[in-house]
Amino acid sequence: MELSAEPIIYGLIFVGVLALVEGVYLTVFGKSISLNSRVNRRLEMMDKGARRDEVLEKLRKEMTQHVKSRKIPLYSLLATKAQKAAIAFTPGQLILIMVVVSFLAFVGLTLGTEAGLAVRVAGAIAMGVGGVYTWINHKAGKRMAMLEEQLPDAIELIVRSLRVGHPFSSALTIVSKEVKDPLASELGIIADEAAYGRDVGEALREMSDRLDMQDLRFLAVAVTIQQQSGGNLAEVLAGLSKVIRARFRLFRRVKAITAEAKWSGKFLSGFPIMCLIFIQLTDPNYYDEVIDHPLFIIACFVVFGFLAANLVVMRMLVNIKV
Repeated sequence: MELSAEPIIYGLIFVGVLALVEGVYLTVFGKSISLNSRVNRRLEMMDKGARRDEVLEKLRKEMTQHVKSRKIPLYSLLATKAQKAAIAFTPGQLILIMVVVSFLAFVGLTLGTEAGLAVRVAGAIAMGVGGVYTWINHKAGKRMAMLEEQLPDAIELIVRSLRVGHPFSSALTIVSKEVKDPLASELGIIADEAAYGRDVGEALREMSDRLDMQDLRFLAVAVTIQQQSGGNLAEVLAGLSKVIRARFRLFRRVKAITAEAKWSGKFLSGFPIMCLIFIQLTDPNYYDEVIDHPLFIIACFVVFGFLAANLVVMRMLVNIKV
């Protein structure tokens, strides 16, 4: 029985694309840019001798450069996710990386498979663009989850700082030194901007819009209202922290309840592909009688389209806003 290794080669090349992009990212910018770093990146850059204004300019550029590049063809698919993930690569560098990894994937497919030229080109482009998008999407999801989890603790620390007499901008500075990234660098930027004269409420609104995070909008509105009409900001933020924690607990419950539906959708979409791979490995000649039929390729695309639509529909059904 002849076994075909091509499906495994396709999978290994895609995994290699993800590993290559992550390796290049950490090599270029160092381990400090990893979200697992114990010291936040802003403080590490300042500890190495960079001036406060230089660090502020560099971090602001990294965090806003992607939203300004949404008009670039195809890059608009990555811009929002790259903005939330605060990818330090510039849009031009990301496009170059997609081109390079697509070329390397094409070389790998040429050496490891016997697919036709059109299939190799389409597969290489899909792996290059899809691999970079998957990597950015993973970074964005991880970063946003950490921000949502860190925010209640950060607000409580701000409340304690306000109650002992610190002004709000000083409280932000304290939080930016005490918590970890990604929230530390985000709040550190706002503290630096406030030190250079920018309105704190405006900076918080821009941050909440850039990250598209509802809890941050609540924080920005609370600070803006207190600036305009006065009031006990510490009590307002203490209540906000309790609300965010309650929403977070409710979100976790909803996530647990909908987990079965999510995995059912993934299984129903992945099972036909696993069957296809199993059949191809055990009996490579199984489709020989129909592979030359003019509708075979069209039928394959239709099937994969339905499988992708199943994932999208199931995701929409379980995407419950809390």
